[in-house]
Amino acid sequence: MASLQFHGGIDANIGYAGRDKDVGRVSQLFGLHLKLQMLSGLLPIPQLSQSLPQWLQLVLKQLARLHSLLVIVIPLHLGLLFSKTTLDALPTGDLEDITDALTMTVIYFFTAYACIYWCVRCRRLLSYLNYINREYRHHSLAGVSFVNCYTTYRWANNFTAIWVGACLTGVTFWGITPLVLGRHALPLHCWYPFDALANPIYPFVYAIQLYGQIIVGTSFSYGGYMFVTLSLLLLAQFDVLYCSLKNLDAHARLLSGESLQTLGALQCELLLDDANCELGQYAMLEEHATDLQCYTFKRLRPSPSLKSAAHSGLVECVRLHRFILKFAAELEQLFSPYCLCKSLQITVQLCLLVFVGVSGSREVVRVINQLQYLGLTLFELLMFTYCGEQLRRHSVRVGDAFFRGSWWLHAPQMRKDVLIFLANSRRAVEVTAGKFYVMDVNRLRSVITQAFSFLTLLQKLDAKKAATES
Repeated sequence: MASLQFHGGIDANIGYAGRDKDVGRVSQLFGLHLKLQMLSGLLPIPQLSQSLPQWLQLVLKQLARLHSLLVIVIPLHLGLLFSKTTLDALPTGDLEDITDALTMTVIYFFTAYACIYWCVRCRRLLSYLNYINREYRHHSLAGVSFVNCYTTYRWANNFTAIWVGACLTGVTFWGITPLVLGRHALPLHCWYPFDALANPIYPFVYAIQLYGQIIVGTSFSYGGYMFVTLSLLLLAQFDVLYCSLKNLDAHARLLSGESLQTLGALQCELLLDDANCELGQYAMLEEHATDLQCYTFKRLRPSPSLKSAAHSGLVECVRLHRFILKFAAELEQLFSPYCLCKSLQITVQLCLLVFVGVSGSREVVRVINQLQYLGLTLFELLMFTYCGEQLRRHSVRVGDAFFRGSWWLHAPQMRKDVLIFLANSRRAVEVTAGKFYVMDVNRLRSVITQAFSFLTLLQKLDAKKAATES
């Protein structure tokens, strides 16, 4: 947790303004995410309360491992069945059947990969989340203005709930289509070595396929909402750093016992001057004015000197920047392999979904199912690339934030430290796909271009086949 110096030498949970603008620190940033991860079967090592009996903890851990194994086996075996279906469709030359089966093959094999990947890396991910939860800064450095991270926490939770609901709705609608239409059929048309529609075994096969669709929805959503949540929190920490740097001189004046009148004038300057308030200086958070009367009354005595307070504030900003860089480096390490496979999967899936939608049958339910998958795939690609672009652009604005405050007037001995700090902060934070591509807007454009190039090729093959048959 941040040192007390970061909060002006007082309780880290202090409020800088009214409760409507300054909500208290959240004890667990990832409570909703961990619950969803456990329900999805992607947490084979659950974090259990030590108050539970030993035998119950052992039983729950074994059940969690069995659940994770089931979540891996079901999409893996469905991927193998669709591979056989694709191979059987190849001799017929029917591109609609081939691409339909190949689409589901890609979806289920990637689902199996995602489940295995997150189960294998769950211990490292849990350690990472605990580190963030312990070390993140809820407020900016004590000054005449502040930003509060609670807004980002609320946005991340709201987005997670909406995205999980959208993914589950899309895949579940596909799974219950035969029930809605009253047909004796399976939601997924794949090869089986037996008659899957026979009455004794049909309900069992249907239940497996329906659960497989639910696993697709949960694993599809998990990587997306975790990446977006971590990206939003990282952007918020950059905002905290930038507001702290802007308030560095004000922080020193506040702690050194400057008069309330002088602080009020400085507050108006930092909050109202156009040079200090340009559009887009913060990516996620909103800057508020500190309640100076309340805060100056509560701060500790004796007051440090102006120079020592400014230097201590810079040291805390350096520590925060170090935390941010470690946060970003681990984000890259965790998501780089996942983003590589996700990027390739989205490219192939976009091409196949559009081809099936354009060249396939025009049944209403089928069209709705295809549009749901297409919409979710496009939106997920946009999520990854937009967040990557925001991180890359926003991470190099340290210099802009630094020169909004007049720190150089009272701390000439800090110039060397400042130059080193600024030099180290010019390197942009980037999330890559396997170190090959940067996940940004350029990657969005290239994926869509590649997908529609493959689509054009498939359409030409389909037209050539139709011309040959006629």
